[in-house]
Amino acid sequence: MKMMINFILILISLLPSLILVNLNNNFVSYSEELSNQTTTTNIANNANFDIFNIVYDIDSNPFNVSYADWTENWWQWTYSIPWDKNPSYDDTGKYCSENQNGPVWFLTLAYEHPVTRTCNIPENTALLITILNSECSYAEFPMLKTEEELRECAKRMQDLVVGGNATIDKIFIPNSENYRIQTDIFNFTLPENNILNLTSQTTQAVADGNWLFLKPLPVGTHELKVKGEINATTSTIEVNGNQYNGPIGWNYTTTYILNVK
Repeated sequence: MKMMINFILILISLLPSLILVNLNNNFVSYSEELSNQTTTTNIANNANFDIFNIVYDIDSNPFNVSYADWTENWWQWTYSIPWDKNPSYDDTGKYCSENQNGPVWFLTLAYEHPVTRTCNIPENTALLITILNSECSYAEFPMLKTEEELRECAKRMQDLVVGGNATIDKIFIPNSENYRIQTDIFNFTLPENNILNLTSQTTQAVADGNWLFLKPLPVGTHELKVKGEINATTSTIEVNGNQYNGPIGWNYTTTYILNVK
C-alpha cells in the first residue's frame, strides 16, 4: 500500500513537467507552420489572390489603349534605343529604365543565354513583356511591298513559337498561348547604332507575338520568370532578316527581380 501511495505521489510531481512539454511541442509545431506560411510570396499571401486580377486580357484596353497598340509601342520603344544601351542585351538590368515613361514599362527577353535582371519599377506601373515575338518591316525585308506581305512574313516567323511559360512570385500564369496578337501596320524609327544594324531611318512594319501584360504589382519585391518555346526543328529552318526581329535565339529563361516602389 505504501508503495502505491509513493508511485501516485511521483506521478503527481511529474504532471506539471509533462504538461509543459506538451505545450512546448504544440508551440513548436505552430511556430513551424506559421514560419512556412510567412515564407510564401507576397502576392500569394493575399487571400483574395486571382491570377486574372494581375494579367490584362487580350481584348482589354489598358489605360484606354488597345492591347495590340501597346505591343506596337513595345517595338517602337525597343528600336528607339541604341545597341550599347538596349535593355535586350543587358545582363544585369542597369538599362531597365531606358526610355521608359508613362503608365506601362516594357521588358525584354535575353539573347542566347539565361539572365537575371534587377529593375526598380515605379508604383502603379503596368509591365508588358514578350513571351516571344516577331516583326517584319520594309527596312529589313525590302523585297516585301505590301502590308499583306508584311503580315504573312510576321505570322510565318511567329508560327515557329509553340508555347511559353511565365511565373510571377513562383505562381504559374496559365494559357500563355491565348495571348498571341498581331498588330496593324505601324511606324518605327531606327537611330544611329541601332540593334538592327541598319542605316537610321523610319519604316513601316507588322508584328505578331505572344505577350504577358501584367497589371501594376503591389509595392515590394517580386520575381518574374519568362521563357518561350520554339519548334525543335528551327535550328534547321532558314529565317531571313535580323536576329532581333524573330523568336530564334530568344527562347531562354529571363528572370526579373522587380523592386516596386
